[in-house]
Amino acid sequence: MQGLMNVTTPDRVIEQPIADSNAPAENKFSDAARVRHNDPREQQAGKQKRQGGQQKRDRRDVHGWICLDKPVGMTSTHAVAVLKRLFNAKRAGHAGTLDPLASGGLPIALGEATKTVPFVMDGRKRYRFTVCWGEERDTDDTEGRPTQSSPERPTVETIMALLPRFTGVIEQVPPQYSAIKVQGERAYDLARDGEAVALAPRPVEIHELTLVEQQGNDRSVFEAECGKGTYVRALARDMGRLLGCYGHICSLRRTLCGPFTEADMIPLADLEALCDRAASGEGSLADALLPVETALDDIPALAVTRADAARLHRGQAVLLRGRDAPISNGTVYVTVGGRLLALAEIGNGELIPKRVFNLNGLTASPIRKEGV
Repeated sequence: MQGLMNVTTPDRVIEQPIADSNAPAENKFSDAARVRHNDPREQQAGKQKRQGGQQKRDRRDVHGWICLDKPVGMTSTHAVAVLKRLFNAKRAGHAGTLDPLASGGLPIALGEATKTVPFVMDGRKRYRFTVCWGEERDTDDTEGRPTQSSPERPTVETIMALLPRFTGVIEQVPPQYSAIKVQGERAYDLARDGEAVALAPRPVEIHELTLVEQQGNDRSVFEAECGKGTYVRALARDMGRLLGCYGHICSLRRTLCGPFTEADMIPLADLEALCDRAASGEGSLADALLPVETALDDIPALAVTRADAARLHRGQAVLLRGRDAPISNGTVYVTVGGRLLALAEIGNGELIPKRVFNLNGLTASPIRKEGV
């Protein structure tokens, strides 16, 4: 939940503080995604590898977004590797880390979509999370070791009274088990080595924080919408301390990440099934792709002529003239013939290209582009 809940889950969307302790679960997904148990292609590849063969499929150009409904137990890095392998894509990256403990929307950019990743990472996130009261843990979630405990439990009234203190711009100390760098090393690496990690507080913005459900005395379910850099785990930790009962995250799901909603999320099993159908000629992987420009929903679009498009494609500025020329300054995305061409800046009567897209290869199908 980006807007508010990023508190313990960085906007990048929840760091991977406990990847090592999650190894068994990760291996499970690794096996499932890496091996098609009855696929003769995989069996043949394995046979050639055992025989010392060097056969390797050439990567291809694939451009677009996949919003993976990431399962619990899988790291964000491994999710990217799985999709890159499924699509046989040359390039891939994610727009905001989700912890192994978390499920939900993990936007993964393929090919030229990687140029638009910052626009998604800067967007709002929304989370639904459950806090277990009575115990604080070193990772601020269920994977960690207990550090403090209390027999006290909060009432609905005391929780509701506390929520305004965690709404708006607040100062938040990131979890020790986070990907923040300390003198060149990740905080979670130092914490795993037993070193005390002192992270400075920093401002984050929580747009909305709501108590959704009270499950007995021990658990409370929240929804939060927050901005970039918020950690949901830290939010649970800090609420527990102020309530005098301590607390940690015991479940977490991201339901919004920038322009990507739950309606855009695709489970890994569905992607693998689509891959199988595409291999047999019964479908296309393009059906799973969202257009590159999906990440640019909040940016104005500007259509240009083919002559101006040729100049922009060469990295040259274009003069904006005539009564239809835009009068505002700032970032726009440029199209020609309805096709994404570039990200550009308008200033001093010129259109200056900043990022040019080369969308030759596999892109989103027309159906996906129309949002059907």
